[in-house]
Amino acid sequence: MKFVHIADMHFDAPFTSLNSKENLGDKRRLEQRNVFKKIIDFIKENEIEYFFIAGDLYEQEYVKKSTIEYISRQFKEIPNTKIFITPGNHDPFLQNSYYNTYNFGDNVNIFHNSQVERYEDDNVNIYGMAFTEFYMQDSPLENIKLPYSNKPNILISHCDLDGSKDSEGLSYNPILESKLSLLGFDYIALGHVHKNNLENKNKIFYPGSTISLGFDELGEHGMIVGELTKENFEYAFIRLDDRKFEEIELSVDELLSKEDLIEKILELNLNEMNMYKIILEGKRNFEINTRELVRIISKDNIIKIKDCTRLNYDIEWLSKQNNLKGIFVREVLAKYEARLCTKEEFQKAIEIGLEVM
Repeated sequence: MKFVHIADMHFDAPFTSLNSKENLGDKRRLEQRNVFKKIIDFIKENEIEYFFIAGDLYEQEYVKKSTIEYISRQFKEIPNTKIFITPGNHDPFLQNSYYNTYNFGDNVNIFHNSQVERYEDDNVNIYGMAFTEFYMQDSPLENIKLPYSNKPNILISHCDLDGSKDSEGLSYNPILESKLSLLGFDYIALGHVHKNNLENKNKIFYPGSTISLGFDELGEHGMIVGELTKENFEYAFIRLDDRKFEEIELSVDELLSKEDLIEKILELNLNEMNMYKIILEGKRNFEINTRELVRIISKDNIIKIKDCTRLNYDIEWLSKQNNLKGIFVREVLAKYEARLCTKEEFQKAIEIGLEVM
């Protein structure tokens, strides 16, 4: 059996991190559609039998009906492919969700229970479950008991492998990989983590988000294509997202003005298709206003500039000055030498104080 496995498409995501550039969020949402059409075309051209979507296909809070209708139209383009969807924490199976109220087509199977369900086909047994609210504290996955079968067993789940509670004390279907690997599945198709894990030896795979949603999702994004029998398993990762999010570190040590910095950024050799975050490092000799820099710089694919620089100052020289700055530096230096603060706290206090003065 041949399959395609994706996760975390997040249709109609707000792309708040891209709002610093006009219409960039809208462009990215169009690119989501284009990538999804690529997947459907690949499935059609290669006669893929199964299409696994491991959660967060869309954003429950933001998704438009027109987007749902677009997804449904794409599904109808592959009527001979059996589609399986496990709703995740961003698109849970709720009473008012489109999963429950909209007819996606006869070839679409949507898991709707927070307990594990089983679908038996001629070629494969498919297990799955749904988020039925926006979080799931305890995972039912570790309780699965597989009956003997001469067909491959596949699990599709949106879950947090080796995960823990978030800052609000919530969990998202957490399970240990060590437990999951003992269940006996021939392939486990996961979603939730936006970075792929293609080197996994337990046949437990995250494809990652289908397109990158921001600068916390660097690298390539796409889908897993596999061919599976009870005796053999082969797979490949296919990149789908034409854009990459990249970070570039830039030293300001030798720069003397805002104009010098702008010139250095504009000299960077950037790929027009990619989106960039510029991280400024080193010791600065002038004030840096990152929002102003983003507005001034004319390159549309420079989305963010992050200031990680420190003020360039000579502590010894400043401590000998007979003025307010000198008094301030001597006071803070005395606390540091008395071990009343750490080196990092000392440097931060000096920098904030001198900037204020």
